[in-house]
Amino acid sequence: MHPTSAVKLNVRALAILLAVCARALATDAPRLYSEVPAVRQGKAVLWHDPGAVETKELQYCSGRRSRAPHPSFTFVKEDDAGTNPKIQVRDGAGRNWAVKFGPEASPDTFATGLACILGYYVEPTYYIADGIILGAHDLKRTKHAIGANGQFHGGRFQLRAKHPEFLKDVDWSWSQNPFVGTHPLNGLKILMMLTSNWDSKDIRDAVERGSNTAVYRDGRRYFFFVDDWGAAMGAWGNLATRSKWNAGDYGEQTKEFVRGIKDGEIEWGYHGAHTADVTRGIHINDVRWLLRYLGRVTDEQLAAGLRASGASNKEVSIYVPSIRLRIQQLQRIARSASAPKMISKAATAR
Repeated sequence: MHPTSAVKLNVRALAILLAVCARALATDAPRLYSEVPAVRQGKAVLWHDPGAVETKELQYCSGRRSRAPHPSFTFVKEDDAGTNPKIQVRDGAGRNWAVKFGPEASPDTFATGLACILGYYVEPTYYIADGIILGAHDLKRTKHAIGANGQFHGGRFQLRAKHPEFLKDVDWSWSQNPFVGTHPLNGLKILMMLTSNWDSKDIRDAVERGSNTAVYRDGRRYFFFVDDWGAAMGAWGNLATRSKWNAGDYGEQTKEFVRGIKDGEIEWGYHGAHTADVTRGIHINDVRWLLRYLGRVTDEQLAAGLRASGASNKEVSIYVPSIRLRIQQLQRIARSASAPKMISKAATAR
């Protein structure tokens, strides 16, 4: 065979192989909710009225005290999904949990609880400061998080149950979902920014980096929610500047949370995945709507939720006033709706 012909043949074979791999990845990737007839014809739900927000325990909202993980914990398998070390365990009550270690454990727990008390759907999530996992073996990514005798420190436990059913093959994006333009969706976007959750990935990132949006099924109802808040409570930004669970960064960036208002639309300091989809289209009435619930959250609730998520007293002393300042910025914006001119950064930070 002529060398040129051999090269062409090899190139053609490589192209076929790449096409096959692409089809395989596409098959494994979740489908947009609108492509699934059952979801499209069912009842899509994003939010419900939480009732008396100020009476709820942030740290137990997602699953109640009675559903908290019950020792002892038995190793099931290591989970290689995502970027943080995780394993699956079974607790003393026979329930299965996905346990995340590392810098995302605390922010994932706290932000999930905050979303929950405001009426958003979440997965039952708890933080366990210390414990022992029996039978852990052949560990790879989690070998540094679990000691020789199975001891661990700082684990986020997320319940894995059959009801409601987590739909691995269905997803949504910030720009394509049944709630575009509604108060609940824009309120969820504000909450993403308030917690500095820069990892706002969705179905568009599912194949390469995973998605942080998801869908539950309960009969004919489909709950749309954010299932991973692990990149929260630090600094938003690019690869060089962003952080997770860093009270100093969070406090420092608070003055940039709301940058102003122009033509009735809020301008935000936030920068993360799909920045434009998260920040654009949010108006004064969306802020007012969210404040009906967010404005009722107390400092005591925040402090208790932070401590239950692993925060030290020093971290609590920074986080609570910083969160309160961000809420106050929203309240000032809500009161200044009649002024179309820009509000200075200094004014929003005071």
